[in-house]
Amino acid sequence: METTSGTLDEALQRLHASGPEFKGFLSNHGPMAIEAMVRNGQAGTVHRWLDTYEHKLEDVPVAKAPVTDANWQQALGETDRVTDWTAYFTERVAERPWRDVLAEWWPRLLPGIAGAATHPVIRLGHAVRSLLTEGENAPRLAEFAHALGYWAARHLPLPTAVRPTGRATPAEALAAVPRIADQRVVPVQGYAQLPETKGWLTTTESLHVPEDPEAVRQGLTALVRAATLNYGDYGHGNGIMLVHAATAPNAVLRILPALPQNLWAPSFTVAWAATSAITAIYAADTPRRAPDAGSLTPEEVFARAIANGNEHAIKFADTALDVAAASEDGDTRALSAALNAVALIDVDD
Repeated sequence: METTSGTLDEALQRLHASGPEFKGFLSNHGPMAIEAMVRNGQAGTVHRWLDTYEHKLEDVPVAKAPVTDANWQQALGETDRVTDWTAYFTERVAERPWRDVLAEWWPRLLPGIAGAATHPVIRLGHAVRSLLTEGENAPRLAEFAHALGYWAARHLPLPTAVRPTGRATPAEALAAVPRIADQRVVPVQGYAQLPETKGWLTTTESLHVPEDPEAVRQGLTALVRAATLNYGDYGHGNGIMLVHAATAPNAVLRILPALPQNLWAPSFTVAWAATSAITAIYAADTPRRAPDAGSLTPEEVFARAIANGNEHAIKFADTALDVAAASEDGDTRALSAALNAVALIDVDD
């Protein structure tokens, strides 16, 4: 454990010398991928992978002006203020326990989950998992602050508020999500099509959101499972982008234990809205059979994602392993979905 924790911390320190995006809008997946590698027994591959990956990264953006308790609302969603936001959260985490900072800011940030194609909440999910499982130290708390700062700078609500009041299960609701008219778009252009997509809002609002915290946790777990299996059938619509329909709600699921329980139900609602939106934008119209995981172990499936090398394949395999671990009766469909990502995603994408 000490060796793997040290690898994680060293890699995070390397990554914090770079900004959260590159080439204008592409997210720096390094912190997410290396945490997944360490978590799944591949700590020995972290620095070799990072040696290749970090060449594409860019410097930390120049700071503009301090974010304060008085002006944060005006700075929310200002993409060029990411360094200001990171500095703000670094100060907050130095002053208060990280769980207290999370509880205060989660309701403020959650409505903007759609920003940067949900990457900020995914990065935060990995950061929180490392804090919960590995414990607190300076590099992990710094990563927590970086993730919050990225989310605050990229905060973006969906164009239509989603208020589920129905009785459908996550699997039932996800199966009914319609597709937008033009799927050859970046996420922001796809979000703009959602209000005009017939049936999207009514289908999204058909989901049942329970009030009991344990039932909420079970519902969110079911959503992650449904989105993961859905990728196995429909991932060929966009092999990279549809990954986030599963990894975003899984990030929320990982963060739940660190949140007050009164925030769990709204977290489920927003996670579902994000999954529904990404599915509508990027899932294929017709299913295609995924590669069969057969007798492969979860460790062997994750090793194939590492061999692929693409950060999205690694992140999705990490989520698929969570789903497989919670499955009963030897269900290997989540592992097959992970193999589908490996097949669909090229390392250079």
